[in-house]
Amino acid sequence: MIRNIAKHAMPVGMVIAGLILFFVCRPATADPALWLAKGPKATIYIFGTVHTLKKNAIWESAEIANALARSEELWLEVPDPGDTKEAQRLVLQLGFDPQHPLSSKMSPLMLSHLDAAARAVGVKDGEKPLESMRPWLASVALADELLVQAGYDTGSGVEPLLLRQAVAAGKPVRGFETMAQQLHFLADLPPAVELQLLQSTLQRADPGPQRIDALVDARMTGDEAAIARTIIEDLVKGLPTLYRVIVIDRNEARAEAVAQTVNGSGVKFIAVGAFHLAGPDSLQMALKRRGSEVERVSPAN
Repeated sequence: MIRNIAKHAMPVGMVIAGLILFFVCRPATADPALWLAKGPKATIYIFGTVHTLKKNAIWESAEIANALARSEELWLEVPDPGDTKEAQRLVLQLGFDPQHPLSSKMSPLMLSHLDAAARAVGVKDGEKPLESMRPWLASVALADELLVQAGYDTGSGVEPLLLRQAVAAGKPVRGFETMAQQLHFLADLPPAVELQLLQSTLQRADPGPQRIDALVDARMTGDEAAIARTIIEDLVKGLPTLYRVIVIDRNEARAEAVAQTVNGSGVKFIAVGAFHLAGPDSLQMALKRRGSEVERVSPAN
């Protein structure tokens, strides 16, 4: 949250997804998509996660529960998404720039828009608490406040639940990336793209819960085509540099790792942000280009 982000950094996995997707889950009967990649001796389940949940949200279908039970190993975006101490250290290192106030990087109109957006989510001092933040972190903070205002719990999500289950069962947990790598995806953006990201977050703040609900409906029915239309295409058109950094490049790197696993043995459960499984640059498409067979298990097309 804007007032507490320096002290209580959010799980890193949510940083990217919260900005771009506002992926959340309200209480409902869930039937999200589950994919399967198979090799001669390997079975790899691929599940698109929801990084932010409402309390008591239902997300686990029978197919997902069975896949988890069968799996011998869990793969997450980062091996420990709940390591808030490390996230806090990295956010302080990469997200603040007090020598160059945020307001000095924006036009008067954009500054006014940001101030109004901050006040609209309950920050009485408006933009002022953001002054020492870099634009990418201000985007994270605003997205966090918007989710809280819409009734969602930014301290919960699918990944911590999966992690607890795996640890309790004595299963190994692996990560595709480190926390530092994930935060550097945003912190290393060109300054102009950072500002575009903040502007995009401000634009997405206006529809509020209506936009969030539309994304949830697509996510919870396993409608990857709708996710691609409402989100991925927006990124391609509006923030192509960000799209390449957080979608294309990461999916290609993950596909390399998963393809090696497909050629190995055993049963694995892979959980990544749902937007990695939508659109022409999805993880599944990257795997198919590497010769892996990938099919959707649930729900049926």
